[in-house]
Amino acid sequence: MTYTLITANRNYSSWSLRPWVLMKALGIAFEDELEPFTMPVNYEAFRSFSPTGQVPALIDDDCTVWDSLGIAMYLADRHPGVWPTDEAARAFAQSAVCEMHGGFPHIRGTFTMNVGVRVRPRPMSGQLVREVYRVREIFEEGLSRFGGPWLAGPTFTALDAFYAPVAFRIRTYGLDVGRGKVWVDAMLAHPAMREWEAEALAEDWREESHEAELAEAGEIIADYRTGA
Repeated sequence: MTYTLITANRNYSSWSLRPWVLMKALGIAFEDELEPFTMPVNYEAFRSFSPTGQVPALIDDDCTVWDSLGIAMYLADRHPGVWPTDEAARAFAQSAVCEMHGGFPHIRGTFTMNVGVRVRPRPMSGQLVREVYRVREIFEEGLSRFGGPWLAGPTFTALDAFYAPVAFRIRTYGLDVGRGKVWVDAMLAHPAMREWEAEALAEDWREESHEAELAEAGEIIADYRTGA
């Protein structure tokens, strides 16, 4: 049976992007089911397919796997390529994935993902500056230690997928990640990312709370979405 991956709006849903782009990049077939955010809290509606009331969720026959990290681990048990084969690269990738999954609250809270816009951000707090610099460190270390073009070496892995939403954020808010921009450019040019972006730009619905978070982040200087 083919997997079904349930995700939400392409413009907003950073957590959905992670397993989606990972499966696309690794050629893991799945049925793509989109359940859009229609209100600030979608818990009750999403409980019909996810025990947490959140996206993403992966359906495999009678098995439901929730949370982007849970999905990545499930796929890693069944498909090669989710993690690097090199031991050092794999340790780096798994550590950095867990750091992204559980950390960076100020980037996540201040720089909401919105694929189709460009924003001149407000002055950043010291905590936010430190988090952006930490992202830069991860990018530069991965490229330096493992040779690129991806963060853990020559092949696309879960590490790249988990930082994919950050690539969109870096472009949206014009963040400086030093030499890590090499990876950002490669990531944004990846066919799977371009497919996600095209779908994001074509979306013609908006969710008020996500749009309000965007307005709080800074001055919108460009909006490429349908109907903008």
